[in-house]
Amino acid sequence: MEKADSSRRASRHQPNPLPVLAILAKDVGEQASKEKEIFSPILKRWHPFAAGVAVATLHVCYGNELKQFVSSITELTPDAVQVLRAADKLEKDLVQIAVEDSVDSDDGGKAIIREMPPFEAEGAIANMVKDWIKMRIDRLKEWVDRNLQQEVWNPQANEGGFAPSAVEVLRIIDETLDAFFLLPIPMHPALLPDLMSGLDRCLQYYVSKAKSGCGSRNTYVPTMPALTRCTTATKLWKKKDKTLNTKRNPQVATMNSDNSSGVLQLCVRINTFHRIRTELEVLEKRIITLLRNSESAHVEDFSNGLGKKFEISPAACIEGIQQLSEAVGYRIVFHDLSPVLWDGLYIGEPSSSRIEPFLQELEKNLTIISNTVNERVRTRIIADIMKASFDGFLVVLLAGGPSRIFTQQDSQIIEDDFKSLKDVFWANGDGLPVDIINKSSTTVRDVLPLFRTDAESLIERFRRSTLETYGSSAKSRLPLPPTSGQWNPTEPNTLLRVLCYRNDDAASKFLKKTYNLPKKL
Repeated sequence: MEKADSSRRASRHQPNPLPVLAILAKDVGEQASKEKEIFSPILKRWHPFAAGVAVATLHVCYGNELKQFVSSITELTPDAVQVLRAADKLEKDLVQIAVEDSVDSDDGGKAIIREMPPFEAEGAIANMVKDWIKMRIDRLKEWVDRNLQQEVWNPQANEGGFAPSAVEVLRIIDETLDAFFLLPIPMHPALLPDLMSGLDRCLQYYVSKAKSGCGSRNTYVPTMPALTRCTTATKLWKKKDKTLNTKRNPQVATMNSDNSSGVLQLCVRINTFHRIRTELEVLEKRIITLLRNSESAHVEDFSNGLGKKFEISPAACIEGIQQLSEAVGYRIVFHDLSPVLWDGLYIGEPSSSRIEPFLQELEKNLTIISNTVNERVRTRIIADIMKASFDGFLVVLLAGGPSRIFTQQDSQIIEDDFKSLKDVFWANGDGLPVDIINKSSTTVRDVLPLFRTDAESLIERFRRSTLETYGSSAKSRLPLPPTSGQWNPTEPNTLLRVLCYRNDDAASKFLKKTYNLPKKL
């Protein structure tokens, strides 16, 4: 006891008391052993559990010193961990002596143990590590905020076509994991899930912030215009109309715009999400290796994936790639190439305003994108551009406004143009697989036969479809079917739109009598 007291007095005058408390723990442990081996057998004559009483007293004395020390700790340091680990070992030794000494007591030593309030050294270490983890995660989140504000998403900024900020955030995560496993603590497996959860949230935040404001498929798909009847004025007027429409958007938007959500910038973001997802698999394998080398790890700690995998950021990367891939496709078709698609294709005379200008611009875009995006995501992006192109083609045919007018004979032109559009993506066998092209073109293939169907048959089919949809209420007056944009050869609105753009007397008389549709938007 005297030795413990002298060590305690010395600790008060030490300029750096941290190592001294660890030494004190060792001294107190040695003192407890002496009490058990030398003094207690003699003192048992006066007290049946002399050793238990002695170690309980030592426990309280050291506990008071430890409590003051813990309250003064502001950060995780090797010295602090050394003291707490020494305290934890001391407590286990003292409790063991007390239990052994009291084994023959009526309560099995419970009374003595109650006199020894736990040091909770492991809890103190765990709290310090959690504070360390929080500090690292907060810093990383601040770094993401700061660096993503400056990121230019330039494909030339990195050899791999992905953002430098992604390389850096992955490096910081790698360093954080190394630093965590270098901490001199006995509970790496127990606290790893806390770290992984924080890093996972930071990466999800990076992806969410990186795709913020970039739009999606719905950003670029135009609102379907109201139903109108095609204008049947002279061909000369139609050609003028075509010129006037084109002037509204005099040039195709360039892909190399400074816009942070331009097509090339979107492609870099997609590359970046793919890179992050790929690197996460590498990091997860490293974590298992680091865990195996940890002093406190057991087989069960790394035999399952719980707490050792990134749970939400891989899914965020997949969703980000999907969203931005669709945004690329629909931006190109409905925004960048709008002058040659919406303002050009089939305006006026279909035979003199065919799809070739659109295909030329589309091929230029496909070439640039193919040279920009990672080959692992290339097929997906090209497929989304194809889907957008097919959707755009149908919008022109079914919602193209009063300046578009088709005869039954124009159906061959339309079918030939659609074949040319598909051929761009097939690229003589070097492009997309045939099954992907066929699957994406199903709706167009189903709708195109309507353009070679005579007006009388279309009217009859429309009547029948409307009655099936609306029931007996449609017998007296056919209701105007709403526009869903979900084109289908048996859907009333699709059939009605084909009739609206049909240059045919039967179609004109039916539409005039039934709906009195206007010829202007």
